[in-house]
Amino acid sequence: MLADTPLTAGVTLLIVLLMFGTCFAVGKGRHRYGVQAPAVTGHPAFERLYRVQMNTLEWAAMTLPCLWLCAAYVSDPVAAALGGLWLLGRVWYAVGYAREPALRAKGFTVAALAFGGLGLAAGGGVVWRLLGA
Repeated sequence: MLADTPLTAGVTLLIVLLMFGTCFAVGKGRHRYGVQAPAVTGHPAFERLYRVQMNTLEWAAMTLPCLWLCAAYVSDPVAAALGGLWLLGRVWYAVGYAREPALRAKGFTVAALAFGGLGLAAGGGVVWRLLGA
């Protein structure tokens, strides 16, 4: 199965890269704003970077299973397209939130809608298979 889903695998690697990037940004922010671990509060710019990282991890934990279920039960291109849209929304969210909290909404909305599409497609594919169709 994995050999049949190269697009989804590529999107997964890009999502991992995004998660690494948010971790790196938090580490850099700790140094820049003098926030010593394990503290997660301090300079508002650091707190925004930290929230971007945590929110991205929270959503990735839900998105990745839906991404792969969609690839397995619907199709690789559909999963990759919706996963790519989720990724673009998350990058838009991250960049906007790091600059100004009010700028996070549009990216968040795009990512949330893509997640909803992945969940519905994955769920529909699983149900379709369970019904023997």
